Amino acid sequence: MSKPSQPEQVPARSKRADALRNQKTLLAAAAAVFITSGVDAPIREIAARAGVGMGTIYRNYPTRAELVIAVYRHQIEALVDASGDLQHSASSPFEALRLWVDRFVDFLVTKHGLADIMQPNSGHEALHSFFLDWLVPACENLLDAAEASGEIKPGIEGYELMRGIGNLCVGRDDSPLYDPRRMIELLLQGLRHQR
Repeated sequence: MSKPSQPEQVPARSKRADALRNQKTLLAAAAAVFITSGVDAPIREIAARAGVGMGTIYRNYPTRAELVIAVYRHQIEALVDASGDLQHSASSPFEALRLWVDRFVDFLVTKHGLADIMQPNSGHEALHSFFLDWLVPACENLLDAAEASGEIKPGIEGYELMRGIGNLCVGRDDSPLYDPRRMIELLLQGLRHQR
């Protein structure tokens, strides 16, 4: 007598790939909602945008702080990946830097409100270190390439540029008269060699 056939098992690797893909979709949806509605947006809004149930979000991120931190880390990793991609695809090293800075500004928008939801000992220091350890080298690689091509002045540090951009973004205070992107474009033009 033959044994009944067992259903084919999906290899663990493909389940893991699906889980990672779903997680990226969820984090991208949360980031988009945070941009439009802030980090205090209803979880149901994030779930609807991601196409998942609220239980899925709470199962993976039991607290709002954990979700916001996960979005923040995901976006940092995406910015690091983008720095390399843009160096290969942009028309020039300066254009790669400009496009990356634009993405960095988009990232800073979702960062607003992060400090308000963080509880003491919730990993804020580790998150800030992660930010610096990953993004400063990515920015410096772009600056080095633009400097080597002769498009920008020498000696510009990634941390200084990122700090300046961050300060220009914070200076907005919801004033319709202040456009941080215009100020950042002026900052970037100031890096260029005069020809």
